[in-house]
Amino acid sequence: MKTTTFTCLALLILTLPAARGEPFRTDINPALLYYQAFLMAPEPMSDTDGAYLYSKAGLGQNLPERFGKIAAGYDNEFKLVREAAQQKVPCDWGIDMSPGPATLLPHLALSKAVSIATRFRVMWDLQHGRQADACEDWLAALTLGRNVSCDGTLIGALVQNANEAIECATVAGNFGQFSPESLQQLAKGIEAAPARRTVAACIPTEKAFFEDWLVHKIVELQKANPGDDTKVMTGIHEVLTGMLDPQQDLPRMALHRDSDATNWWAQLTQAAGGTSKGIVKLVRDLEPLYQKLALILALPPGEYDTQMEKFKTEVQQSPNPLALLIFPTWQWAQPREFKIQAWLAMVRAAVEYKLHGEPGLQSVMDPLGNGPFAFQRFVFDGVDRGFELKSTHSALIHTALIFVEKQGPPFRVDGPHIGEAVQP
Repeated sequence: MKTTTFTCLALLILTLPAARGEPFRTDINPALLYYQAFLMAPEPMSDTDGAYLYSKAGLGQNLPERFGKIAAGYDNEFKLVREAAQQKVPCDWGIDMSPGPATLLPHLALSKAVSIATRFRVMWDLQHGRQADACEDWLAALTLGRNVSCDGTLIGALVQNANEAIECATVAGNFGQFSPESLQQLAKGIEAAPARRTVAACIPTEKAFFEDWLVHKIVELQKANPGDDTKVMTGIHEVLTGMLDPQQDLPRMALHRDSDATNWWAQLTQAAGGTSKGIVKLVRDLEPLYQKLALILALPPGEYDTQMEKFKTEVQQSPNPLALLIFPTWQWAQPREFKIQAWLAMVRAAVEYKLHGEPGLQSVMDPLGNGPFAFQRFVFDGVDRGFELKSTHSALIHTALIFVEKQGPPFRVDGPHIGEAVQP
C-alpha cells in the first residue's frame, strides 16, 4: 500500500508543469493569486521591530541580522505577488458592488501592507547584494498597487496612489545602492506596469455607488410601502444614517467639515419638500455637478486649481444638501494624484540622470510643469548626500523627492519634513 501511494504521488508530481520544466501559467486572474498571497502573509512585525525600521538607527545603518528571519517570513507571500505580476489577463477582485457604499473592499488594506513590507525587503536585499530580488519585489508591488484600482472606486485609486508613494520613496531612499542595471530595470518596469486608474475615471463607479444605488433603494422602499410615504422617508433616513459618520471622512461619502452634521436630515427633508419623490429629484439633480466635476478632474494642474476653487464655492452654496455630502471628498483626491504623477516621473528622471547625466535628466519632463524638474544637490551636515528633484508647480505640496546617493545619518526623503534629520 505504501509503495502504491508513493508511486501515485510521484506520478502526480511528474505531471505538474513546474516539475516538467514548463513555464508557469500566465492566464490566472491576478486577484486569485493576490488573495492566496495575503493568506501567506506572516504575523505582523512587532511594534519594537517596526519602530526600529523607521528610527534613526534603522534608517542610518545596515539592518541587524534578526531582520533576516523577518524578511524570509515574507518569501511565500512575495512569491505569489511576483507570480501575479506576470499574468497576462485582467485583474478582477470579484467584489459584489450591489451593497453600494456598504461594499467591503478587504484587499485594499492588505495591498498596502505588501507595499510597506516591500520597503523593508528592498532594504534587506540591497544590503545583501541581491539586486534582482530587490527589483522583482519592487516591481511586483508596483503592479499590485496598479491592480487594486481596477474596480473603479475612488478609494481604490487613492490606495493605488498611497502604494505608489511608498514605492517611489523606497527607490529614493535607497537610490545609491541600486546598480545602473537595476535602475534601468525599474524604469522599464514602470512603463510596462498596468495603466494607472485616474481619479477622473472613478466618477462613473462612484456615481453608481451613490446616485443610482440610492434611487434604487428608494424605489424599493416605495414599492414596499405603497401610499405610506412617512415609512418610506423613515427608511431613507435609516439608509443614509448607515452611510454617514459625522466623525470622519468615509471612502465614498463624507460630511463637509463645515456643515452642520447634526442637522443634515432636517435640511435634506426641507429641500425635498418632505417627500421621497423630492429626495429622488435631489439625487438626480446632482448629475450636472458630476458632469462638471469630470471636466475639472481632466484639467492640467494650473487650470484645475482655479476651476476646483470655483466648483467648491458652487457646492458650498448649492441648495441641494446632498452636494455637501458627496463632493468635498473629491477636492483632495486629485492633488494626491498629481503628486504621484510627479513622483513617478521623478523616479524616471533620477534613473536617466544616473545613466546619462544632465542630458538624461533634461529628457524627462515634469508632468505638472512646462519643462524638466528643478534639480539641486542635497547637502546634509556638510556632506553631499544626493540630489533633490522638485516639481515647478508650486501650488501643490510635497512634490519633491531626495534621491540618496551616499549612506550616512538618515534624513527624510519626502513629505512635509523633507530634508530634516530623522529623530531617534
